[in-house]
Order: sequence, then C-alpha cells, then structure tokens
Amino acid sequence: MSFSRWWTETTAALGDHLPLPLAALLLVLATALTATAWYTFPAWLPRRFPRLRRRRPARSTGRQPTTAPPVAAAPEPPADPAGTVVAADRLAAEGRYDEAVRERLRVMLHQLTDRQVVRVRPGMTVAEVVTEATANHPPVGPPLAAAAAIFSELWYAQRPATADHDHRMRDHAGRLGDLLVTAAPKDDDR
Repeated sequence: MSFSRWWTETTAALGDHLPLPLAALLLVLATALTATAWYTFPAWLPRRFPRLRRRRPARSTGRQPTTAPPVAAAPEPPADPAGTVVAADRLAAEGRYDEAVRERLRVMLHQLTDRQVVRVRPGMTVAEVVTEATANHPPVGPPLAAAAAIFSELWYAQRPATADHDHRMRDHAGRLGDLLVTAAPKDDDR
C-alpha cells in the first residue's frame, strides 16, 4: 500500500468519526502546546529532581553531640606549604605547568589562612577568596587577583598552561608572601 493511499484512507476513516473542524482545532492546539513547551523547555523542568533518601538508624555512641561546625567537604590547604612549593617546582620542571599553577595557588591560600586573612569555606570560588582577602587586607589584592586570573584562565577556561604562566604565578606568590609578612591584616574586632 502506498503512502498516499494510506493517508487518504486514514483521513477518511477519521472524518467518519470526528468532524473535520474539530480535528483541525485539536491539531492546532497540539501544535501550539508543543511549540510552547519547546520554547520554554528549561523553565518547566524542576531545578532539582527529588531524591529518595533512606533513613539511617541513629547510632548510640554514648557521647554527647557536639556543636562544632561540620568538616569542610572542599579540599583544605595543605599542612606543609614548603612541601607544596617543592611539589610545584617539581611539576614545573616536569613540564606539567597546569598542575604547578594549581599547587602555587594552594600555597597562596595556605598563606592567607595561616595569617587569618581569609577563612576558606567549602564551595568558595577563587573570586570570592580574592574579594574577602582584599576586604580584610587590601595590599594583597593586586597579586592575588592576578594569580586568580591566571588560575581561572587555565582551569575554568581549560586553556593549556605554559612556563610563562608558572613563572608569573611564582612571582605573584612571592609578592603575596612578602606583603603578608610585612603588613598586618585589618582587624575587624576594634
């Protein structure tokens, strides 16, 4: 059976059971509804799909519950910045400049947290760290912002790192370290 014959017989059978104006109206409504759904596609989806969570039985440890803040899910700055500097130098010597840049930024974050210029929280972006550090200790703003720009260009924009990026990051880390040693951060408790 050819397509044209099938189409003719199908529309004739539909016309026997449904008046043509009503069929046309239903087709127009279906088309309008489909077009509206297509045009507004992301808006009608829920932002977050519900998840089924199992309830876990509470464990009885015999201890009193603590009110300490939860442990941060984000990676903390390393405990040994000198080891991280050595790791960054080793990575740069191996030609792995993108990882060396990341390690140098970790050293900078460690310096900022040691001097209590910034309190790193889970989920903080590099821009938020720069904003908070500049608000608490303005002299660190320029080298930290420049280092953050290099890091963002390489990691967020996924561009390949070069020896020049690592060299500039090393200079910014050195300047930041010098600024943190020479000046005290702004004290908000006064």
